[in-house]
Order: sequence, then structure tokens, then C-alpha cells
Amino acid sequence: MLTRELESQSLPYLHLTDKVYQALQLMNDNHVTHLPIVEGDKYTGLISEDDLLLAENDHDELGSLQQSFSSMAVKGHEHFLRAVQVAAENGLSVVPVVNEEGDLISTVVYNDLLKHASEFMSLNEPGGLIVLEVDSNQYSFNEISKLVETNDAQITQLNTNNDPETGIMQVTIRINKPEVSDIVATFQRYEYNVKYFFGEELYTNELKSNYDNLMNYLRI
Repeated sequence: MLTRELESQSLPYLHLTDKVYQALQLMNDNHVTHLPIVEGDKYTGLISEDDLLLAENDHDELGSLQQSFSSMAVKGHEHFLRAVQVAAENGLSVVPVVNEEGDLISTVVYNDLLKHASEFMSLNEPGGLIVLEVDSNQYSFNEISKLVETNDAQITQLNTNNDPETGIMQVTIRINKPEVSDIVATFQRYEYNVKYFFGEELYTNELKSNYDNLMNYLRI
């Protein structure tokens, strides 16, 4: 899904001649802490509630605060996960979407981005989740997929995150069935480090044993 195709809460746009107090009121009314500013159709920047509260006079025009504007935005042709990344990395409650000419075509609220991300990752579908840790140079999608399939299951989503300092890759797998104990056992038999797993059943393995030992120790 592209960012221009996202459905989101309809938000007002600010203008350079709007007053600080007006912008704060619009943010409060719409339950956001950022709003985009336009001049005509052109995207001028993003202003935050924190910057507005620093204004000396709440009757000042927004044009007097241009040094506080953020240029954060995503292009309409970019994948929507780019908007998720921009929002998360910069603490944005709203992400502006612009076209190639720099016109503001829409805005996406962060909570709506999370909803789209959840749907994209099939988190609302039944199934289990397993997180593995492997050496980056030993990672093999084909082998991981084959081990899952030997347990009459399929991978519906796979994401990797590599730590360049340690060379360890974290592999997060969504499985199309909620019972994951047999799959976890298979990975452990092939000496994979299973860091986490979530399914409908509880499976006693080294991870749970270590947790129980820690809890018993803390009770002493």
C-alpha cells in the first residue's frame, strides 16, 4: 500500500497567518500534537504543540515561527511503512504526505499508521509468532521455511533485524497456526536459539525453565 492510498482521520491544515492559539485549539480538538502548514497548496512545514507553547505571544502568527517548522514528510508514491518509520523515529503524531511538486495531498495520523501496520503484518489473523537469533552468515530463509513446513505450517510474515556489532540477526516469524510448540521444538533440535515464542499453548522448554528458576530465586 502506498502512502497516498492510506485512509486516516481528516485533519485541518494550518496557514502562515493563523495565530498560535488557533493552532493549539485545533490540535486539542483533533487530539494530535502536530499539524501541517500550507501556503496555497504547497507544504510549508510541520509545527508541534511544544514549539507553539514556546511562543512569546499566543496571538503571534505562525509565519513568525518558521524557524521551528519541521520539513518531515513522505512522498505519495512511497510505501506506507516509510511513513511508519518517519513517525516512529521523529515522535510524530501526524505524518504529512506530499506529491512530487511539494503539494500537501493528505495527512496520516500515527494511530492509523499502527492500524495499517497491524493489518499488513496479519496481526489480527490467528497464528503464532516465533523470534529466532542466528548468526548473520548462517541465516537461510529456505532452511527456516522448510523446518516450519515439516510441521504442517507456513510462514505468513518474516522480518529480520541485523546487529552489525555482534553479527547476530533477529528473525521474527509469523506462523499460520497458533500451536507453535512442535515448531519451537524443531528449531531447538536444529540448534536455533529461540528467543521468544507466542502461541495458544504453553510449552515447557529451556526458556520457561529459566523463567521459573528466576521467579523461584526472587521469592527467596
